[in-house]
Amino acid sequence: MPGGRLTQQERQQIALGLADSLPYAEIARNLGRPTSTITREVMRNGGPTSYRADLAHRATERRAHRSRNAPSQEPESAPQPHGRNARAVADYEETFTTVLMRSGVSRIPARVLTSLFTSDAGSLTASQLTQRLQVSPASISKAITFLESQSLVRRERDEGRRDRYVIDDDLFYQATIASARANDEVVKTAREGAAVLGHDTPAAIRLENVARFLDHISESITRAAEQARQILHTNPTPPDRT
Repeated sequence: MPGGRLTQQERQQIALGLADSLPYAEIARNLGRPTSTITREVMRNGGPTSYRADLAHRATERRAHRSRNAPSQEPESAPQPHGRNARAVADYEETFTTVLMRSGVSRIPARVLTSLFTSDAGSLTASQLTQRLQVSPASISKAITFLESQSLVRRERDEGRRDRYVIDDDLFYQATIASARANDEVVKTAREGAAVLGHDTPAAIRLENVARFLDHISESITRAAEQARQILHTNPTPPDRT
């Protein structure tokens, strides 16, 4: 429907068209939409080189949600601890989730991470995450599996033998070290390729240069992580509000 909102599938088609360097007019014809609709959609969501269908769709849902709730001064939600403003917290969670998605984390894992970051306890159960995010237990399980594989979340058992998903200071150190180790695997494989291709060939030289670059990066990351680790266990000085 030319007058209706773009669907997520249509946004995916727009992203594919941009990847193929199609002009806006052709993308519009393929979707049966006005060219102005496509132009406005792309420019409103990062432009032709940065457009992402999932982020564009999320941004639209967020704007629609704000519009529906505009007459209300505060969102209907449980009282916030420490006297926090519920609407400010909700807006911040949306912003943080979007930033995580822009860094490459998919939507549900990004929302799980945001929930853990903004929880004072730094841990939540699967049922708490399901209720808080209003998604299925299967979605939470899949998100946790991904986050665990990236060393971003760890699992604990509470007194009721329920799994709790925890984000704490040492996880950032461990995730950084894991990233350096992943680079080490690329370094090893690149050097193996250089040996197979012949050390004096252009392809081998290219691979060896990649290996040297990543080797240096890994060493720098590991050294910096070790030096900065203590920061994760100190209380920051409160900002001066005078």
